[in-house]
Amino acid sequence: MKQIEYKINASIETEQIIALYENCGLPRPIDDEARIADMFANSSLVISAWFDKELIGISRSLTDFVWCCYLADLAVRKDFQKCGIGRKLVELTREAVSEKSMVLLLSVSDALEYYPKIGMEKVENGFIFNRKK
Repeated sequence: MKQIEYKINASIETEQIIALYENCGLPRPIDDEARIADMFANSSLVISAWFDKELIGISRSLTDFVWCCYLADLAVRKDFQKCGIGRKLVELTREAVSEKSMVLLLSVSDALEYYPKIGMEKVENGFIFNRKK
């Protein structure tokens, strides 16, 4: 039986990322391939989950590795959800940035119940300038 393989900062085709986001319903600018490519090119840490040669999950972060990590995207294909892949991607992200760094994310409304289940604490002390586009 094939196993899920996790990779750190592996090369991923933009089309694979878009297909993953489309499948799991993560609201990202999937109609703008160049923007998706730039999002990944400018990320400091990308952990991907693969089944055979198919991208089935991703954790994309911006981090300095010693103080803060913004986990910008956590996505798992619908047919692989509830298998522990999201939890493992978050765990590998935390390992990569070490215990010196906090990990922060902004959740889509559909996933608000998920993050406490994997041990994340809800915070109320944040502020945002929303993007214009």
